[in-house]
Amino acid sequence: MVKIKVLMVDDEERFRTTTAKILARKGFETILAASGEEAMEKMAEKPDVVILDVKMGGLDGHETLKLMKDKNPDLPIIMLTGHGDVPGAKKAYETGAFDYLAKPCDVDLLGAKIQDAFEYANKRPYVEKVARGIMIPLEEYTQIPLASTVRDAIQALEKSMRHLLATDRLMDTGHRSVVVTNLDGSVAGLLSPLDLIDAVRPGYLSAPKPSMADSLQYSAMFWTGLFTTRVKEIMNSPVSDFMSDSLPVIDADANLMEVANNMVTLPARRMLVKSGREDIGIVREQELFYEIAKIISTGGNPKPNTRG
Repeated sequence: MVKIKVLMVDDEERFRTTTAKILARKGFETILAASGEEAMEKMAEKPDVVILDVKMGGLDGHETLKLMKDKNPDLPIIMLTGHGDVPGAKKAYETGAFDYLAKPCDVDLLGAKIQDAFEYANKRPYVEKVARGIMIPLEEYTQIPLASTVRDAIQALEKSMRHLLATDRLMDTGHRSVVVTNLDGSVAGLLSPLDLIDAVRPGYLSAPKPSMADSLQYSAMFWTGLFTTRVKEIMNSPVSDFMSDSLPVIDADANLMEVANNMVTLPARRMLVKSGREDIGIVREQELFYEIAKIISTGGNPKPNTRG
């Protein structure tokens, strides 16, 4: 696969450096610029796609956009605008922006937009992807061995989340599920937030009721403090007691209709992607949603937006 070179233009230092790490983790090469003026100098490095914040000191995003399009009319530029800034978005389109995203923007969506912009700029016809093309690689998930406890899982997830970004411009929500691995590195199961929430509930809520007590209701008025007590009770329990240990499997080369059909009929919100005998990723409902949105917005062929 071609490594896409992205020029990220923003005047907030922490945002620039953290975003570079996030995009690198997703396979992009990132060039950083702290201002519109510096961005114009970095154009010499021939970026494939530009991510450009609107509000900056000196040259603002709209001015920088115009200069970039004058210099390279075919360069796709994605603007980051304030939420609800319709006039700003319209102005960006009129100046030649490929697309815009409202802040805060989910990093997975940003990655999809970068890919779309690159495909358009290179006149690549739309080709429907397969499961491996939309999956989240396993290495992007927090991973723990099967012998771990719930406490271990939470600590590993907290450590991973410290490296994620949440500013007024970009939001990397991360993958809050934890992949539990066997000794050979294969996936034993997935510990999701819902798995933990279910584990915290007292066992009698899930137990079948006697036939004579179908109408029995439990009063929440007696549950004050029970949540904290249950968390303390399960924190040293093995994750294997609570994880989802039967992730449905989909072949890496399965077409998207097969992925969609399996998600609906199983049902499953996520599936393990295998290439031969190797576990290589997880495909979620979000990834299918992004593909649906892409096909609708481009008509099956990436092209400039004409909204507004």
